[in-house]
Amino acid sequence: MYHPGGTIEKAVNEISKNNYVLPAIQREFVWRPEQIERLFDSLMQGYPFGAFLFWKVQPETATEFQFYDFVRNYNEFKGVHSPKVEVPKGLGVTAVLDGQQRLTALNIGLRGSMRLKLKGKHKKNPEAYPVRYLYINLLHDGSETENGVFYEFKFLEPQAAENDQEKCWFQVGKILDFSSLAAIPDLVEEEYDFDKEQRKTARTTLNRLFEVIRSNPNVAYYEEASQELNRVLNIFIRLNSGGTILSYSDLLLSIAVAQWTELDAREEIHSLVDTLNDIGAGFNFSHDFVLKAGLMLSDIASVGFKVDNFSKKNMALLQDNWPAIRSALTRTVQLASSFGLSGANLRAESSLLPIAYFLYKIESPEGFEIKGKYKKDRAAIRGWLFRSLLKPSGIWGSGLDTLLTALRDVLKKTPDTAFPSTALASVMSKRGKQLSFSDDEVYELLDMSYGDKRTFLLLSMLFPHVDLNNQFHVDHVFPISRFTPSKLTKGGFPDEIQEEMKDWANTVANLQLLEGQLNKEKNATLPKAWLKENFESKKARANYCDLHSLGDVPDDLDGFIDFAKARYERLFEDLYVELGSSKTT
Repeated sequence: MYHPGGTIEKAVNEISKNNYVLPAIQREFVWRPEQIERLFDSLMQGYPFGAFLFWKVQPETATEFQFYDFVRNYNEFKGVHSPKVEVPKGLGVTAVLDGQQRLTALNIGLRGSMRLKLKGKHKKNPEAYPVRYLYINLLHDGSETENGVFYEFKFLEPQAAENDQEKCWFQVGKILDFSSLAAIPDLVEEEYDFDKEQRKTARTTLNRLFEVIRSNPNVAYYEEASQELNRVLNIFIRLNSGGTILSYSDLLLSIAVAQWTELDAREEIHSLVDTLNDIGAGFNFSHDFVLKAGLMLSDIASVGFKVDNFSKKNMALLQDNWPAIRSALTRTVQLASSFGLSGANLRAESSLLPIAYFLYKIESPEGFEIKGKYKKDRAAIRGWLFRSLLKPSGIWGSGLDTLLTALRDVLKKTPDTAFPSTALASVMSKRGKQLSFSDDEVYELLDMSYGDKRTFLLLSMLFPHVDLNNQFHVDHVFPISRFTPSKLTKGGFPDEIQEEMKDWANTVANLQLLEGQLNKEKNATLPKAWLKENFESKKARANYCDLHSLGDVPDDLDGFIDFAKARYERLFEDLYVELGSSKTT
């Protein structure tokens, strides 16, 4: 049934009192600051706000489910998860089935704040996430922008808003502090040094903001009264399956959340995602990865994101296996990190799932990633994984669910505890996903440019002596800053030679793995000079050059092309040996 819901102020007040809550099947808040700013502009322009769908939860039903509060202070550093709400016994609540993003945006804009990472700052530094509030420019002339925006809303740090000499920023949430609409002229007169025209513009803007938030009945909703979870789930899926931001896996997560009885699925899954992403140099896993891992490791018939796979029986199995699944995934990502992998160079997260199944099968032994007795398995896993990630055609794309199911069958049927890399490669080959490399593919690998995600993998395969437990960077042997047109011209190199030098400068032939601090110190130093600075003896310098296949390093750029060509040939031969191939003639 359709109901008028009152003002936006009333809605955020209901949120603050936990009368409006989120069911466990809801997704996380995904809007960016620009979307919140645009929502407030749309409201100011009088655009339709859209109706909400509320679920009227009776007291006896409210005790059976977990509910969550709306995000108020969005903090990207700590993780953007809705906090739990405990509904007092004997009380009912109104759960929002449709409209969570809009209501959360209003809650943040009027009562809360946003903390987003500043560009160029390290993601683990708390100071990289300054608090910002939503402001409106009281002196915006109301002219329409190319995007159809009339009012200027912006999330700003308080100091930045105060110091802006060109605009007059008013914190939007303070509109809730006005005793009445009549108080606005006094505020404008007392707080701001405006001329007559500016006072008029500011009053008009504030009057409109007051009307939109506190006077106009902008909120309307439909109400679902059924207390049956299955009906509520179906309504939720029908409402959200057409959205572009909410993925199908979000809906399946909602079902998993609703069907776990002993553990809080939402909290467990998000906690695991946060843990995995914080390992080593950091990863970018989502709940999709964890859900698919749960299906795979629990031996559910198919690993596909299908509703049938998220049955009550399967979710009970997933819940029972959760501690072991969590342990296997954590150990897997720790192992991947020890290989030097991170979110910056892991091309396909799904490539880790067969490894996770293997570790799950052998009960994720403590110290697998470091103990000597697992060295052979680690080498087999690393070789298989890196081959699959280096293939130019892409192993982990089309037909992924079928491939993962087939690989799981191999792992399940393997009687011993050794990682079956050969058997896995054979199954992959039968599906047109060969792990062998042709001449052309090896050439393609060596022709990769700096910045390609596979470059780090290739270099770590070519130079296995590098201890990737430390932070290593992909470094230019001859600094790339030396190859600008002006510097090459100044060095006396003709145009045609310059082009060839620049072609070689960013390829694998001019790249190496260098420990992070050494890379920073090396900066633009030529390699010959850097070697002399860092290695006192001629023998030590020669040993470094041998380990990194550098050969005879020239004093300056005059010998760069010959150096690059010679190293290219050495790396070509080394890579064939590493890949277990034989060069064709």
